Amino acid sequence: MRKFNIRKVLDGLTAGSSSASQQPPPQQHTPGSREPEIQETLQSEHFQLCKTVRHGFPYQPSALAFDPVQKILAVGTQTGALRLFGRPGVECYCQHDSGSAVIQLQFLINEGALVSALADDTLHLWNLRQKRPAILHSLKFCRERITFCHLPFQSKWLYVGTERGNIHIVNVESFTLSGYVIMWNKAIELSSKSHPGPIVHISDNPMDEGKLLIGFESGTVVLWDLKSKKGDYRYTYDEAIHSVAWHHEGKQFICSHSDGTLTIWNVRSPAKPVQTITPHGKQLKDGKKPEPCKPILKVEFKTSRSGSCRQGQVFNKKQLWMGSNFQAGTPLNSWEFCTTYRSLEEEPFIILSGGLSYDTVGRRPCLTVMHGKSTAVLEMDYSIVDFLTLCETPYTNDFQEPYAVVVLLEKDLVLIDLAQNGYPIFENPYPLSIHESPVTCCEYFADCPVDLIPALYSVGARQKRQGYSKKEWPINGGNWGLGAQSYPEIIITGHADGSVKFWDASAITLQVLYKLKTAKVFEKSRNKDDKPNTDIVDEDPYAIQIISWCPESRMLCIAGVSAHVIIYRFSKQEVIIEVIPMLEVRLLYEINDVESPEAEQAPPLSTPVGATSPQPIPPQSHPSTSSSSSDGLRDNVPCLKVKNTPLKQSPGYQTELVIQLVWVGGEPPQQITSLAVNSSYGLVVFGNCNGIAIVDYLQKAVLLNLGTIELYGSNDPYRREPRSPRKSRQPSGAGLCDINEGTVVPEDRCKSPTSDVKDNSFSRSRSSSVTSIDKESREAISALHFCETFTRKADSSPSPCLWVGTTLGTVLVIALNLPPGGEQRLLQPVIVSPSGTVLRLKGGILRMAFLDTTGCLVPPAYESWREHNVPEEKDEKEKLKKKRPVSVSPSSSQEINENQYAVICSEKQAKVIALPTQNCAYKQNITETSFVLRGDIVALSNSICLACFCANGHIMTFSLPSLRPLLDVYYLPLTNMRIARTFCFTNNGQALYLVSPTEIQRLTYSQETCENLQEMLGELFTPVETPEAPNRGFFKGLFGGGAQSLDREELFGESSSGKASRSLAQHIPGPGGIEGVKGAASGVVGELARARLALDERGQKLGDLEERTAAMLSSADSFSKHAHEMMLKYKDKKWYQF
Repeated sequence: MRKFNIRKVLDGLTAGSSSASQQPPPQQHTPGSREPEIQETLQSEHFQLCKTVRHGFPYQPSALAFDPVQKILAVGTQTGALRLFGRPGVECYCQHDSGSAVIQLQFLINEGALVSALADDTLHLWNLRQKRPAILHSLKFCRERITFCHLPFQSKWLYVGTERGNIHIVNVESFTLSGYVIMWNKAIELSSKSHPGPIVHISDNPMDEGKLLIGFESGTVVLWDLKSKKGDYRYTYDEAIHSVAWHHEGKQFICSHSDGTLTIWNVRSPAKPVQTITPHGKQLKDGKKPEPCKPILKVEFKTSRSGSCRQGQVFNKKQLWMGSNFQAGTPLNSWEFCTTYRSLEEEPFIILSGGLSYDTVGRRPCLTVMHGKSTAVLEMDYSIVDFLTLCETPYTNDFQEPYAVVVLLEKDLVLIDLAQNGYPIFENPYPLSIHESPVTCCEYFADCPVDLIPALYSVGARQKRQGYSKKEWPINGGNWGLGAQSYPEIIITGHADGSVKFWDASAITLQVLYKLKTAKVFEKSRNKDDKPNTDIVDEDPYAIQIISWCPESRMLCIAGVSAHVIIYRFSKQEVIIEVIPMLEVRLLYEINDVESPEAEQAPPLSTPVGATSPQPIPPQSHPSTSSSSSDGLRDNVPCLKVKNTPLKQSPGYQTELVIQLVWVGGEPPQQITSLAVNSSYGLVVFGNCNGIAIVDYLQKAVLLNLGTIELYGSNDPYRREPRSPRKSRQPSGAGLCDINEGTVVPEDRCKSPTSDVKDNSFSRSRSSSVTSIDKESREAISALHFCETFTRKADSSPSPCLWVGTTLGTVLVIALNLPPGGEQRLLQPVIVSPSGTVLRLKGGILRMAFLDTTGCLVPPAYESWREHNVPEEKDEKEKLKKKRPVSVSPSSSQEINENQYAVICSEKQAKVIALPTQNCAYKQNITETSFVLRGDIVALSNSICLACFCANGHIMTFSLPSLRPLLDVYYLPLTNMRIARTFCFTNNGQALYLVSPTEIQRLTYSQETCENLQEMLGELFTPVETPEAPNRGFFKGLFGGGAQSLDREELFGESSSGKASRSLAQHIPGPGGIEGVKGAASGVVGELARARLALDERGQKLGDLEERTAAMLSSADSFSKHAHEMMLKYKDKKWYQF
């Protein structure tokens, strides 16, 4: 990208011929005088770009792990991402550089560390004792592929199973290989004639650490004696093994197989399993083997000291099926009592995924919980990736006391309460429902009114579902950060099903506040054939395309993919509307393409168009009955049908008006490309590639309905003329998902906004060329901005107007003549008329804003929110009558002789236009080879700047009004349309985009926020005392029972096992070594806590040493005493008397 040059111009020169760069003269207060110098405070050192947090469900999850002491959950993904969850509000995102899929995760329990195994055969050790976890060590296997890992509790030796069937042992402290290797042929010996397949399971006997249970995929299981280096027992089954689990007493284990069976084995009886279960198999007569089922992918075997009687328990068949003789596909009747259960004392929990019968077509994925004679089948919405049983103790040789099951689904995370009847789920406190319906658009608002979040929360709290577990969320590890940001932040997401979600995003957290369903106002088709008009999109006809929101007035306006606009008011009262107010707009204009002007050549400005406007069109109370024109073409028909029955509207956002574009002459309406609403004026405006429409939502009237070329009047630089009828079909204008996708959309059908299409043609602008009009495109309305400013050169004072930007780089101004406030506003019409003002830039217009003479942002006028569904008192009515329509506008306090600046950002450049002179004060060419995707004028550090995101991946900021470059960082290349339609900047240096279909990535371009980020982040690791080991008991200690320990250091250390082959694996030091850990210390509190823990551990060790020393002294004293007594006894005896 070329170096930027700052150019300023003298007053009196036109924008097209201005090229000199001179300092403007001192400020003059007369309109039309030279522009004053504005002191700019923002400098390059105020900017720094960094990622802050990532919200949402981990995209494409692949692995799951839980630390039962720290209470931290880890999720790995197929893209190499690592997400860590603690208590609500404590989350962390990490990424493996290789991007390979995470196949397994293993916590070093209560050590603040995690081992990840990747599909590229690397092991990584993560340090979780810092706020941003980092890799301490990596180990790359060169000759074998990793398939399974196992790390015993309180052990530093990691068992690594491979595809060849061998087991290697890694020291997790040094991340080096031990010379001790278990070879597959040594393990199986002569029990099998063929290779047993990859390792699918490794675990040590809960009661004897020296015995290792090894599961091979083919169905062979070996109990390996680590000390004698040989197999004690070998267990063989005909079906392939998917998982193995121990009973806590170490006398039995259970295997899950590919034919849907479970086999339970006694350790000392390898000949055959003691029990074979087919949980979902149909029991055949004559004692025949049940029919095979789908593979049981995982099984867990957990024990509890005391069960509970489940007799009389009630279940809903929609949630689970239960019975003593469970038959697949034959659920109990709804609310049937289960009376066959006995006391479940010490009955184990057998929990499994998969294993359904093959004839259960259409059955959703299930998790099965077997406890005693009860079998509960829990249906899931998505495929099960993995699950874990959460237990009270980390020790495998004790009763586990399971209390919950965490189930990782393909697109959700579910936590099931095992302790309550009916196995209810916990209410998930994490913001994992962003993708509940695919996100189609996104807006971000920082520094909102302080009463807004409580208001949204109060109406959203009534939407919460019931029936959750009454217990608190059990994943509650970590500590919150110290939030330095105190301003409210709100994120709004629009979705494919027509829903709009409001999120509280304050202090780098995310919590859903309120959900609005916009599709409720439309009739839904009951069958697939009943869709006559929604065929401008393949699917998702209610998808949200654009969101326009005024935080101060709480007015909300959305544009949908079916060319519909809905305006909402916020109310805390429930209302019922008998008839939904609606308007239908006919918007279709055609042009003859002729020669276009030279780039950057400003068209001559003629006298303004007359101040008359089209008469307001009366609102339609009912949809038009005309469905076809004289030649049989569909005509005057909207794409969606509005309900004609009374609509109950709950507290929150309530429908004010529905506007729909209709079919014209057999042509569907084009998708809406821009939208704006203004609460002070009572107007909403929208446009597409055909033209623009302005609607008075207070009077429910269409004020303006013009083709784009008609806005120019005689100033059209392209000299186009209307033509009719249209000769050929043309593709849709720039819409939600076809922004320069590089393909021609046939038959005016837009792709679904949920599709993520990778695009390789982003090198050119999505708008038509500035120098010529392509015959397959039209000039679309791309930007709209209500303001109170100077409409024409000759104006002496600002007045309400609408600035319109197009995809051909033109800015047009429409004057607004508003009636007085109060009742007059509802009776007299609003007069709108094109002013004749035309400005030009390179590339399509993206954003417009206005500055006053001090360089401060002039926000659009707005009306403060008030409750409309409550009767007003007389005094308030009188005040309202006297009230001006522009109730809150900083411009209204300005002297009439003060100037303004219009800031206009296009896909190629930015300009600052002095008003009312309309001279170009500053200009900056942002990019030549790419184009700007998103541009926002934002507040930062008590000043204003322009922030831009380009398709080539650069994020840039410019000072205002001089457009001096302040930041230019290569951050993220545009790889798909999801990023293009969701990237947005907001105030205080915040930005976000949808990084995956399920996750929002937030970032900051503020140096101050980057510096405070470390304090704001939560801590994952907190000092927690490890629970005491289970008591062995008197008799077990006396007779040698209980758990047998193993000195692994002696067995696997270099002195006894030797060195491993250097060619087997390569050690790679990680960036998060000790020096990195020290450099990234996570605050004084964390350091003090660690120091205190270290002192406690040291004190405990010293105490143990002191006790041992005292015991040795006592033993020495006793020995001395006995020796002295022996000496006295034999002192006087002769040698022959002994």
